Amino acid sequence: MQELRQQYPLAGLLAFAKLARSTFYYQLKVSQANDKHQQLKDTIRSIFARHKGRYGYRRITATIRQTGNLVNHKTVQRLMTILGLKSLVRPKRYRSFKGEIGQAAPHELQRKLQAAGANQKWVTDVTEFNVAGEKLSLSCDGSIQR
Repeated sequence: MQELRQQYPLAGLLAFAKLARSTFYYQLKVSQANDKHQQLKDTIRSIFARHKGRYGYRRITATIRQTGNLVNHKTVQRLMTILGLKSLVRPKRYRSFKGEIGQAAPHELQRKLQAAGANQKWVTDVTEFNVAGEKLSLSCDGSIQR
């Protein structure tokens, strides 16, 4: 609207946009005002960069408070959202199941688990889990006895 104002009267533009005159001048004043949080934004950016994106709004707030500046955590959170700063997400818990991969062994027992004697029917259960970044398998064997 600011560019069209040079060619057309302001009253006509405001009528076309269905905008009150006071609203137009309020928005004009707000757009030209200085950012009162600019110094805080710079501080947040520097702390975030210094810690390689690992600090969230809580730790950044604590760091700012340690320097003697009082700041609300909600303000830091809002400014980080505006700046597009988001801390790194913790690694997700390991889940080994990725659907049916490969071929399942045939189900020979067909749930007939009764055995006439010892060591006639054996079963196993394999569990995979993550320890220190390595994939480990644990197999528990056991015989079905009557």
